[in-house]
Amino acid sequence: MTAPDITPDAATDVSASARLGPGSWIVLIVLVSLLLAAFIIVYLGWTLANGTDVPVSGYFAMALGVIFSLAVGFGLMALIFYSSRKGYDEPPVLVISRNDIDSSGSPAESASAKD
Repeated sequence: MTAPDITPDAATDVSASARLGPGSWIVLIVLVSLLLAAFIIVYLGWTLANGTDVPVSGYFAMALGVIFSLAVGFGLMALIFYSSRKGYDEPPVLVISRNDIDSSGSPAESASAKD
């Protein structure tokens, strides 16, 4: 008796509904409904504000907000780049110096444990 022949196409031919469980569908429905609600609020805000003028202080505040947001974004990206280049993103490694190893070859006890 031989094993059934499974082709790569048959193994990967799984519909999207079979891969998503009921919890995933609930999350997807909630997120799509929140997106729809955001579009409705944007449309209402856009149409209800028709004909109103923005004062100079409003443009100034908006410019300061954009500049501040860009500065924060650039600063965070620079910190990520710096951290990656300096190796701060590497996983921690236990470094034991030769002075800390006793004659048996195992790490020596800490000073507080010896007292």
